[in-house]
Amino acid sequence: MLNGKSILITGGTGSFGKKFVELALRLYKPKRLVIYSRDELKQYEMNQIYNDKCMRYFIGDVRDEKRLKDAMNGIDICIHAAALKHVPIAEYNPMECIKTNINGASNVIDACIYNNVSKVIALSTDKAASPINLYGATKLASDKLFTSANNIKGSKDIKFSVVRYGNVIGSRGSVVPFFKRLLQSQKDSPIKTLPITDLDMTRFFISLDHGVKFVIECLNKMQGGEIFIPKIPSMKITDLAHALSPEATFEVIGKRPGEKLHEVMISTEDACLSYEFDSFYVIAPSISFQSGIDFSTNALKEKGKKVAPNFTYASNTNTNWLTQAQIKDLIKDI
Repeated sequence: MLNGKSILITGGTGSFGKKFVELALRLYKPKRLVIYSRDELKQYEMNQIYNDKCMRYFIGDVRDEKRLKDAMNGIDICIHAAALKHVPIAEYNPMECIKTNINGASNVIDACIYNNVSKVIALSTDKAASPINLYGATKLASDKLFTSANNIKGSKDIKFSVVRYGNVIGSRGSVVPFFKRLLQSQKDSPIKTLPITDLDMTRFFISLDHGVKFVIECLNKMQGGEIFIPKIPSMKITDLAHALSPEATFEVIGKRPGEKLHEVMISTEDACLSYEFDSFYVIAPSISFQSGIDFSTNALKEKGKKVAPNFTYASNTNTNWLTQAQIKDLIKDI
């Protein structure tokens, strides 16, 4: 899928971009891999590790439509990973979150259409389903922009889709590095204490490797307009904490602004649009495209089935749960 292709990743110096580049260079032979981001120090540091002759590093912000159009010249595939993601910070700085996550998404779409990019996948989040915080609301708006972009492309051969998944274990800002730092600071203390939002809190979790490979798979399966959701396990945050430190005690601190007790990736309201495949779900767009795509079958001719009318895909009702041994395996290399 990636052989001979020119690929641009917005927000490419983040956890997803680094893992994507690692896999792309190891498993494929891309023509160009373009990292588009706004932090020159992170680009410099990434270039010390990934400096293959196909690599390109572009300084730019997704808020800058002209710079995006310049960077997209000759690009075949765009992965849109740039976003402001910190929930409390977004609550405190709402317009900055809107400028990046919504206006930036619109700019990416316009730049891709302008340059005839063939395939575009935007990364989403479980927080975009039934959002209660600004970050989730902006990502829901972004999802709608990308799925509806298939209606404004005209006669151009370009497809826009979305991939939505849960928390990435070990990614920048995730709870695992945070807990590890706290435990390290308490290494000489006989009693180790970790802050827990709620003892019943659950989350979807996915490894970075799995998340990137799923996106690459979706590039082959996408028809344009759908939201892909992988089937991934849940875990209780207390189980994660005990995997890191079996003897740790908990301090219940309560929910942060905009925080959920459990996460949802498919709401009951979206069940009427959703299809189940062997290892993932697809949410079809709520509007019909002129092409009349059948989203019960993907581009690889894999067939899905409609979910039940009252179906929901939530972290607390998930049938797939990580064991303590599995959690330890996931976090041992972080």
